[in-house]
Amino acid sequence: MSSSSSTNAPTLDLSQARLGVLGGSGLYAMEGLEEVREITLETPYGAPSDSLRLGRIGGMEVVFLARHGRHHSFTPSEVPYRANLWALRSLGVRWILSVSAVGSLQEQFRPLDMMVPDQFIDRTHQRPLSFFGEGVVAHVAAADPFCPTLSRLLADVGESLMPAGRQLHRGGTYLCMEGPAFSTRAESELYRSWGCGVIGMTNHTEARLAREAEMAYSTLAMVTDYDCWHQEHASVTVELVIENLRTNATLAQQIVRTAAERIAAQRPASSAHRALRHALMTPMEHVPATTRRRVDLFTAPYWGAVDGGS
Repeated sequence: MSSSSSTNAPTLDLSQARLGVLGGSGLYAMEGLEEVREITLETPYGAPSDSLRLGRIGGMEVVFLARHGRHHSFTPSEVPYRANLWALRSLGVRWILSVSAVGSLQEQFRPLDMMVPDQFIDRTHQRPLSFFGEGVVAHVAAADPFCPTLSRLLADVGESLMPAGRQLHRGGTYLCMEGPAFSTRAESELYRSWGCGVIGMTNHTEARLAREAEMAYSTLAMVTDYDCWHQEHASVTVELVIENLRTNATLAQQIVRTAAERIAAQRPASSAHRALRHALMTPMEHVPATTRRRVDLFTAPYWGAVDGGS
């Protein structure tokens, strides 16, 4: 264990923390937000995908961001993940609900069902997966990449709101592929043989960065299709995805709004909120000044704020 990590955790005050909502394909705005204002900012990692919309749902301040941009301008590989997550954390977000389209890899996850996954397998290879590097090393724990507390709350809400004939599934593995093309049949069958439940192109990258940024992260995965493995169903197309996303959109908005109200009431603490406590390996006095300033948003509770702010 490095002596650079604080053994005394700083006081955790979630009373003013905000909820972040990341909207995926087909979800480019958050209904029900009141007192909305748009915030445009730059980060040490460039500009986020779009302006961030800050509003209120009941007693919770919510920051909404369309991960692909409101006009869907970024491929999954082009999404500026580090800028997006840094921007959310800089606005006081400590919980993130990701709403995402996924394909099903197993018969029981039917189109128009939803899943709250609990595991990932990463098959991407073109994305930065860490805020750290360039003179500072951190190794966060990721055995349970989704926050169990937040996921349980989200699943409870979703289960209570699912209409007859559709199901919310608790747990399962999300296979994150690079994209933007959909899978080949051989790939789809390989992922099925691994026991993966659904396949998407974005969430693993977000979850890794959210953990480093000490934000609890959970996903509401909306099943749109059977990928391409199911011979009795049409292969996945953009048209099919968008049609099923529109069907799911109203329900997803309702689930997120209700979850926001419960988070406001409970303000649940998560182990993710202390993810860096024993993860910082590099003694702070050996971290280059430019790097220290870039990660100050995350390390200040343990190392103290850099003079002049982050």
